Amino acid sequence: MISEPGTPTLDQLKVLLTVVDVGSFAGAARKLNRATSVISYSIANLEAQLGLTLFDRETTRKPQLTEAGRMVLAEARRVSNGIDNLRAKSKGMLQGLESELHVVLDTLLPEHRVVDALTSFREHFPTVNLHLYVESLGAVTRLVLDRVATIGVAGPLVTVDGIERIGIGSVHMIPVAAPGHPLATAETDRAGAGREHVQLVLTDRSELTRGRDMAVVGTSTWRLADLSSKHMLLKAGIGWGNMPEPMVRDDLEAGRLVRLDMPDSIGGHYVMDAIYRTDTPPGPAASWLIERFRFQAQSDDAEAA
Repeated sequence: MISEPGTPTLDQLKVLLTVVDVGSFAGAARKLNRATSVISYSIANLEAQLGLTLFDRETTRKPQLTEAGRMVLAEARRVSNGIDNLRAKSKGMLQGLESELHVVLDTLLPEHRVVDALTSFREHFPTVNLHLYVESLGAVTRLVLDRVATIGVAGPLVTVDGIERIGIGSVHMIPVAAPGHPLATAETDRAGAGREHVQLVLTDRSELTRGRDMAVVGTSTWRLADLSSKHMLLKAGIGWGNMPEPMVRDDLEAGRLVRLDMPDSIGGHYVMDAIYRTDTPPGPAASWLIERFRFQAQSDDAEAA
């Protein structure tokens, strides 16, 4: 017994994992193309270095881990997985793959598109760490301009120098209100009905759209910084406003919200683009993600046709 454990080698940990995975010293020898005596010697050295007995050799012929062996096995797997991840990331960087990716998405991008894109991204690029931001209006472009995010999905904006844009479709916006709201219970097919009630409007955290109102007809407005707050207040009957149809579809079916028929606010399509700085073109992972968003838009167009 030693007072201070030694440092095992990666090869010794590999031998331990192989013995456990195949269930025998002889099986590990065949898999690793070594003599059984070499496998036994490697495990004995590992036990000597750690000062622990890893296998019960007295009560069974088949290798059975001791309590200490199970603890060492768990750590050995973590070390082995860490080495595998390191090698995979190194290989990816040698091939030009990003080690991490910062992405900012417009809050109006439908949830099903976000989930589809990021689920597929994780499957295709398991070694790339993703940093996700969600913003509204010009704040998306601002994060890309400031190099906080490498790529973004932004709504319609005036042309910004230094930003490239790639169309990725649009989301259908519709005017809605709670069923008890005056606009939902009264005749609203006359022009100007919306101006008589509070309109809930998303506000921009950046200065890129300062002074620009999009689809605002109400003379009395409440400005909200995030879409979830707007959604919550709409269902509470505090005001009316335009919302992405996919986000309120369940609410419309359940009667929590109603679609308004207003000639001066008929909704429309909120066009979206993938954006990036012209001096920082996207790498392989970022380019793949942009293409995924383009594929979604093409699929939606095909279904609509």
